Amino acid sequence: MARTMTFNARKKDTREKIELGGLIVKAGLRYEKRALLLGALIETARRIRSDEGERSRLTAIGAEAFGNDGE
Repeated sequence: MARTMTFNARKKDTREKIELGGLIVKAGLRYEKRALLLGALIETARRIRSDEGERSRLTAIGAEAFGNDGE
């Protein structure tokens, strides 16, 4: 039983990582260096924690991008 739960948890984690990688591709950043991507994500995380307006602005941009392709 525990083995099945571990397998399912790993499967779920893998699926989530694949989906997150897809966001990088969707944003047009597939060929950027990993260090740049991580730096951008860290900086964005800092900004959205301290600025609700920035969080809302970025959410709107993302929602529009998903809306443009039916996701």
